[in-house]
Amino acid sequence: MGYDLNKFIDRSNTNSVKWEYMQNVDPQATADTIPLWVADMDFPCAEPIIKALHERVDRKIFGYSSHDHEDYYNAVRGWFQRRFDWDIDAADLVFSPGVVPAVGFLLDILTEPGDGVLIQRPVYHPFTRLIETRNRVLINNPLTNRNGYYEMDFADLERKVKDPRTKLMILCSPHNPVGRVWKEDELRTLGRICLDNDVFIISDEIHCDLVRRGVKHTPLETLFPEYRDRIITTTAPSKTFNLAGMQVSNIIIHAPKIRAKWQAYVKDQLGIMWPNTLSIVAAQAAYCQGEGWLEKVLDYVDGNLAFLQDFLEKHVSKARCSPIEGTYLAWVDFTDYGYSQDELIRRMYREAKVLVLDGTLFGEEGEGFIRINTACPRDILKEALERIAKIVR
Repeated sequence: MGYDLNKFIDRSNTNSVKWEYMQNVDPQATADTIPLWVADMDFPCAEPIIKALHERVDRKIFGYSSHDHEDYYNAVRGWFQRRFDWDIDAADLVFSPGVVPAVGFLLDILTEPGDGVLIQRPVYHPFTRLIETRNRVLINNPLTNRNGYYEMDFADLERKVKDPRTKLMILCSPHNPVGRVWKEDELRTLGRICLDNDVFIISDEIHCDLVRRGVKHTPLETLFPEYRDRIITTTAPSKTFNLAGMQVSNIIIHAPKIRAKWQAYVKDQLGIMWPNTLSIVAAQAAYCQGEGWLEKVLDYVDGNLAFLQDFLEKHVSKARCSPIEGTYLAWVDFTDYGYSQDELIRRMYREAKVLVLDGTLFGEEGEGFIRINTACPRDILKEALERIAKIVR
């Protein structure tokens, strides 16, 4: 099935956060601002998903709906089996309206106020908010930046997991924003350090399908079958298939006691029971029939990232983009231009009129950086980069 990913799709009047709510990030954003900030794609969804949604809408009734059905579980399980040789028991899948809410629920279930929660900055910024608003202690194991290539500091990690306050780690895999897809030996070392010290791991693998050609994502839990009860994996079709607005995620919890706590807290106390009707249809169609579309998107994003890298080298030569092994997000270092972070962002927003994410959102380690969403038609990316080039010359 052919898809024209170069074609611009007008997202106005669709309640698009990315395009219609830019003022939430920059109050002075205007209609000619190019939004490359929030992580959703400007590509049309796979035709099998759209067809399935049309067929469901034609049924005309949208009452309470449950995903608790063999067809849904087989779709999810089949996807991970085909893509990662990863067997998941249907009984271990629980529903969440999103990965961020799920991480929050799990912090409530697995930790107490005053407990330490470990993250690796610069990292997806909602993790910080989730930890701090719950009065947990944020423990940072910062990544080491080696000329743009990020590595884990295992000596620092080992010191910090031995702190008796440290109860849990949130792993970002693949990593947002630096784009690392962790190698198997890195994951084995991290897992062994945490699990040998009785530290739970929440492995956020929402970007697991979005990796470059020749790069392999390894689900953390597949490396530690004997410790599966102490690893919880968060997944979703949202990033993979551009379905963030459907608000459906599949959380993998092997420990029966933790699943029981999830039931008691999320379902019974918070009243979060079922996905919305259309999200079930979309997710099932995506996992059963969306693979061909994803392959085309992966090729296109690979091309966009290569275009961005080449453009920077030729026209914004002091900027450096980290090697992006996974995600469609570029992590770009502008420190050699000598701007303060406020000046860098002001130039991006006011002069270039390109809405990117401020690197310091991800921690102080992001000083001098911006994050750029490249999942858009190449003409839009080209225009944004040309605007940036003009304001830094």
